[in-house]
Amino acid sequence: MVNIYEKLGLFYLGRDVDKSTQEATDALTLLKNKNFTTHAAIIGMTGSGKTGLGIGLIEEAIIDNIPSILIDPKGDMGNLLLTDPTFNPKSFEPWIADEARTKEKDIVEYAKKTATMWQEGIKRDHQDGERVAKLHEVEKTIYTPGSSAGISVNVLGSMDAPPSEITNDADSFASYLKSSVSSLLSLIGVEADPVSSKEYLLVAQILADAWIGGRDISLEALIGAIINPPFEKIGVLPLESFYPQTQRFTLATKFNAVIASPTFATWLKGESLDIQKLLYDENGKAKIAIFSIAHLSDEERMFFVTLLLNKYVAWMRRQSGTSALKTILYMDEIYGFFPPSKNPPSKEPMMILLKQARAFGVGVVLSTQNPVDLDYKGLSNIGTWFIGRLQTSQDIDRVIDGLGGKVGGSYSKSEIKSLLANLNKRTFFLKSAHLDDIRLFTTRWVMSYLKGPLKADDISKLMSDKKVSSTPQSIVSTPKEHDNGYKDFVTLDSSIEQCFEMDVTGQNQFRATLQAEVELHYFNQSKGIDENEKICLSLELYEDEDSSWKNSQKIEECPTYASTAPSSALFAPISSTISSDKGLKKQKKELISWLYRTQRLELFRCISPRLSSNPYESLGDFRVRIQDILDDKKEQEIEKLQDRYGKKEKMLLSRLQRAMEKVEKEEADASSSLLDTGIAVLGALFGRTSSAKLSRALSKGSRAYKERGDISRAEEQVEKVREDLEVLSEELEEKIDDLVLKYSADNVNIIESKMKPRKSDINIENMSLVWVK
Repeated sequence: MVNIYEKLGLFYLGRDVDKSTQEATDALTLLKNKNFTTHAAIIGMTGSGKTGLGIGLIEEAIIDNIPSILIDPKGDMGNLLLTDPTFNPKSFEPWIADEARTKEKDIVEYAKKTATMWQEGIKRDHQDGERVAKLHEVEKTIYTPGSSAGISVNVLGSMDAPPSEITNDADSFASYLKSSVSSLLSLIGVEADPVSSKEYLLVAQILADAWIGGRDISLEALIGAIINPPFEKIGVLPLESFYPQTQRFTLATKFNAVIASPTFATWLKGESLDIQKLLYDENGKAKIAIFSIAHLSDEERMFFVTLLLNKYVAWMRRQSGTSALKTILYMDEIYGFFPPSKNPPSKEPMMILLKQARAFGVGVVLSTQNPVDLDYKGLSNIGTWFIGRLQTSQDIDRVIDGLGGKVGGSYSKSEIKSLLANLNKRTFFLKSAHLDDIRLFTTRWVMSYLKGPLKADDISKLMSDKKVSSTPQSIVSTPKEHDNGYKDFVTLDSSIEQCFEMDVTGQNQFRATLQAEVELHYFNQSKGIDENEKICLSLELYEDEDSSWKNSQKIEECPTYASTAPSSALFAPISSTISSDKGLKKQKKELISWLYRTQRLELFRCISPRLSSNPYESLGDFRVRIQDILDDKKEQEIEKLQDRYGKKEKMLLSRLQRAMEKVEKEEADASSSLLDTGIAVLGALFGRTSSAKLSRALSKGSRAYKERGDISRAEEQVEKVREDLEVLSEELEEKIDDLVLKYSADNVNIIESKMKPRKSDINIENMSLVWVK
């Protein structure tokens, strides 16, 4: 029954500890992964082993194909990338180099010693290279917002409108808006009161006006809207009376200073905060996304964490309900982000997640050194507690109070207090709403090498391959060099609409592009499809080339530009076929033909389970939805297995008891050993104990009977029960293997179809010639 816990959706966290001896036993500490939908907290002083437990938990999740997003204020969680299934010392050399130099050891020899130690530790905890390989193959990315050390994140480029699931719910939208505005203002050092602050009310109304209208808003657009808001009143007061333009200009200047700062250039580059893409690859396989924020200031950390949590809430609301664990949000060191007395911007979305995420299969795991870092209202929403050694008696009392004063049947409050003050390193006190009693356990050896906090150089080396393979996002391609230079003016037909990008450099040298805003309509009554898709296209124009729409680029949103050119403008030449195209009619016709030939609405469906993809849903996302449905069905089948095999176990235990009755009552040790035998077989299924205990219990029981003398009939009965238990064990594993195969999305036949729009359903809403710098 090797690693049967993985097939059963159990997390292997370590081994139980005997409370009287404080020694690890052979019983494995197993928790159902779906129990983490009620969230968990890891609490312990520095050196208690919190990082190892957290990394071990994420390792278990990813092996079960459960993706994770990790917020990493210290830099420890990047250790998840330090794995080598072959345990080659060469792989360990860059990881241990600093430690070896500190200890004045030879790097090569120290790497060999460390690789051997890690391999032996993993093996000692019933793991192997194959399990490490499974973890190693999973895509893991370290993102560094505001830094180029890891993969950059485009944080300030656009503040996307939340989905309709949020805007249509008044309470959800109010919370989303409040945390978004507060985090933006914290970025410029403004602590605003949502009730009385002019800054807060103005920015909130600008964002609300855009988001309710379904429009994204960039920081640049926000600055413009602060100076010239798209409304004339705030509440019942005229805008100019409530917040004069001179004061609004001061606020706009503060935001402008943010984006004008060279240090903030990296906030505008990189990948977007698309939660679905962070969690799954294009094939629907789980990923690990680590957001390292150790390099940021406190204000920047608060802004980014709040933005990420809001994106996570918005993504969560679009998911279907499930009882299985779909994904984990892990935050290492929650200090300052979820305090009991203050209300920082990050607190509201975190509270929403703790209260509502369970219904969507989202588990939140929070780690901290001190229990006072956690809001007391949030504590009631946390179902599982991992508590390591605590430093003060006040911390211990708060933990006991946080548990509602409830303790396990075999532990008194005084025992708990003594345990928490004297726990060994890597030993944790486990209290869960899903367990009958408190448990002590020591964490298993993690498969990732625990180097400690990663420096910027470490992250840069680990992400070097991803940086090379990734292509930077840009709105327009790099212009070509023209030998004929720029001209004072370009003659165009008067029917061509022209727009001009602002050039803050003052050079005012412009080149031509075509910008088209198009709406595509896909309709199929039988499939229930009635979708409108808006796209914006930008096409470079050159004098010496025929510009084809196949070379155009999609951009997220058509920007707005000035309608008049600067007085000192210079223009690059363009082709006469463009300049003489009245109303750009020829270009519009060619664009419609190109869209008709190329644009398709990609759809997927499967027969079992009967499911169709949503419009614009990728194959990977569709697979994720299929797997969620299959996981729910698998959970139901496992529960049936538990019931059916539990009855068989009870019957075998009854037979065992009858054999034991033939042994004298004073043989207490033998009786105890034989009882353990029956309990151990299905322990893994119920998460009670380790199947490794079975063989020892059987041999111990046999020895006890032999010492008794001539009790051959009892021995025969015990042997028969042993054989029955082995058959039951093998049968159980076969059933579980069948379930794993039966409910795997990889075995589902997905049928692909593409739907094209009719030409009459392609509407060019606007096309203009845009002069860009």
